[in-house]
Amino acid sequence: MTTPLISCELPLPLWRRGKVREVYEVGADRLLMVATDRVSAFDVVMAEAVPDKGQVLTQLSAFWFDQLASVTRSHFISASTDEIIAMVPALDPFRDQIAGRATLVERTRPVQFECVVRGYLAGSAWGEYRQHGTLAGETLPPGLVESARMPAPIFSPATKAETGHDENVSFDRVRAELGTLADQLRDASQSLYDAGSAIAAERGIIIADTKFEFGLDSTGAPIVIDEILTPDSSRFWPAEGYRAGRPQPSFDKQPLRDWLAEERRKGRWNGNAPPPTLPDEVVAATSARYRDAYLRLTGHALPEFA
Repeated sequence: MTTPLISCELPLPLWRRGKVREVYEVGADRLLMVATDRVSAFDVVMAEAVPDKGQVLTQLSAFWFDQLASVTRSHFISASTDEIIAMVPALDPFRDQIAGRATLVERTRPVQFECVVRGYLAGSAWGEYRQHGTLAGETLPPGLVESARMPAPIFSPATKAETGHDENVSFDRVRAELGTLADQLRDASQSLYDAGSAIAAERGIIIADTKFEFGLDSTGAPIVIDEILTPDSSRFWPAEGYRAGRPQPSFDKQPLRDWLAEERRKGRWNGNAPPPTLPDEVVAATSARYRDAYLRLTGHALPEFA
């Protein structure tokens, strides 16, 4: 495992600092996205970092951008440290901060909706269905159980929330705000999900649901941006042992969420910042989940970066 990175300081204008990524301006038409090893759960950023997490998110996204390039265009330019430094020489002294975790991308105008595709009934979708028989207010077939495969993948958009949880919204609302662009986003999202799910299935992984983000390029055309089909943006399940009617193990920060949920149940954490100190074994188990997802999907272990 590499030394975890909690934050970085680069000689570029900082455009945005998110829960995980720090984004810098590279001229007028490019951005540099740096995925740190910060980790959040229940909308609280932990004090501890998860080794290798940022590099997994960066390199797995690069893998998918390459695999799905024929499906829809993306903002991706390069996640190769050498190539990025060649294009932005001022970063050479900061190689240790960006190695394996930086992505150079085309700058776009982000679309203010999350484009979620759900192939299985889990998470907030299962909660709404169990209570109302709907998803984002739209009726689903009766008799579905937790983790059930949908009759067909469902486009389930959501609002982007700067704080707190995103809110599921109907496709009609998205179309009312975006017009025909909404149909383009839906079609592109479903095509990406279908193609990605087929590749993952060959590797023994079910993509239960995933979130795509889109931006408008200089011509006004939508292209996929940010990360894509990672453990942070998707729910990955092992196909082996899958059975509907129960929760499934997943290749993400489940060990962290499970531990925090137990701390809340026992009254040792109120669910707000500051979070409790994470045990070393929880951090290690979470890191292992991310690396395992990378290995299974790409077919090789996460490289060493220097």
